[in-house]
Amino acid sequence: TEEDKFPSRKKNNTPPEIVEAEDSPGPVRKIIKARKIRLNGKDQRQYLVRCKNQKADKDKWLAEDAIPDGTFHLRRFQASRRT
Repeated sequence: TEEDKFPSRKKNNTPPEIVEAEDSPGPVRKIIKARKIRLNGKDQRQYLVRCKNQKADKDKWLAEDAIPDGTFHLRRFQASRRT
């Protein structure tokens, strides 16, 4: 049969493995923007974060407490907005 001749063509009926998304975005390069959103009836500030070795299309909106080394990067971001 054809399956015997070409073993790599056998159909695989097992479902793909589910991979969980990473909790931390990785090392942060810089914070680009800030926005305020309403979440569960409360205002929440989010920041557009670019990670090291990532392109602009991989930027993510994260809450302040979800940013690794958040206080350091937030200070730099706020200082850059003042100038």
